[in-house]
Amino acid sequence: MFFPSSLGSKLARLGTLAPESGEITVLLVEDSRTVRVRLRETLVNLPGVRVLEAGTLAEARALLDQDAAGLFCAVLDLTLPDASGSEVVDLVSSYEVPIIVLTGTLNPEVRRAVLEKRVIDYIIKSNTGAIEDVAYLIVRLRQNLRTKVLVVDDSATFRTHLSGLLTQYHFLILTAANGQEALAQIATHPDIVLVLTDYHMPEMDGLELIREIRRRYRREDMAIIALSDADQPDLSAAMLKAGANDFLSKRFQSEEFYCRVTQNTNMIGYVRQLRDMATRDYLTGLYNRRHLFELGNTLHASARAGGELQLALAMIDADHFKRINDQFGHDAGDAALKMLAATMQRTLPDSDILARFGGEEFVCLSLLPRCEDAAAHFEALRAAVKASDLRWQGERIPLSASIGYTTALGESLAAMIARADEAVYRAKEGGRNRVVEG
Repeated sequence: MFFPSSLGSKLARLGTLAPESGEITVLLVEDSRTVRVRLRETLVNLPGVRVLEAGTLAEARALLDQDAAGLFCAVLDLTLPDASGSEVVDLVSSYEVPIIVLTGTLNPEVRRAVLEKRVIDYIIKSNTGAIEDVAYLIVRLRQNLRTKVLVVDDSATFRTHLSGLLTQYHFLILTAANGQEALAQIATHPDIVLVLTDYHMPEMDGLELIREIRRRYRREDMAIIALSDADQPDLSAAMLKAGANDFLSKRFQSEEFYCRVTQNTNMIGYVRQLRDMATRDYLTGLYNRRHLFELGNTLHASARAGGELQLALAMIDADHFKRINDQFGHDAGDAALKMLAATMQRTLPDSDILARFGGEEFVCLSLLPRCEDAAAHFEALRAAVKASDLRWQGERIPLSASIGYTTALGESLAAMIARADEAVYRAKEGGRNRVVEG
């Protein structure tokens, strides 16, 4: 997949491009055919993005009549052959579709008028990289579909206002009326990325809530934006020193609100991406060998201490991997490894720990009930790999794996790995595509 270099670097900072919520549809309304073609070609290169095009207000109205309910967002030019102002924005806003304005000019008066509608951002065409900025924003909006934001305020009206703004950015929104409710939400949803909290609240005010969150989460793990309409000059400093990442007056403009929310959610995303880079294999997205030992040694020690669960370790080795590389090329080999990793993730429980051990070798750590048959657990994986359908340049590449496993703890995780590896060797000797106990 090809992207302009500027877009590629921006998207790299956002992390994975894999479709996570099915296909999304973007409405593109632009009278310039040249700009429209460039935008379409850029957007359709994003995974799972479908584009509906219009060059006039009338064409846009026709498309909305047919498919408005399925629109993820719209990219709109303000000046069209049959519309010279914000008519297209008014039209699309009436369907409650989030809007990105892409326009040649935007004077202060038009800007104010536009931002009062369902516009989440505007981009000036003459800016360098404007097309790429649109694509980057759409990818970010799509990532927001799995980004949780908690809104904390004792005013139901203001909670609704903030939730409405965040909905346009496609965030997953949780709400709480005070600090105690907020802590309960965080306990239930520890993957919350951003907390927006008021200061004046009953039972537990915003300052105390921030301190409680910081006892559990660092600034780089969960961002906090403090909000207040109080005219206390020292309040912002107090909330920042308590642990807030940012402070925003309740008399904010929507444009400023979106900038602050985006900066803080991006910061958390960058930190998480850096952590993933340190612990995950770049090709498959599975854990890397170093992190396998960090997690596995802890599990092994716990298993030796006893408990209701047994620790099973499997070594999974792709069969005839050198033949795939030699016959189809190394790109096909990479595709085979990614297919194998995806099949394992799809087949095995989320509680299993999967890691790329090296080359075409993978390790799986499974905590199983003592009554469960470990052989059957890994036999299901072997069958799923064998049934996978990898196509390369129109030709099917057969995949299979030899799996060696053990439930004998031995003295260390390394001893379990050696035992499973020896079982893989016997599986290969026995004809491959089989599960052997070590």
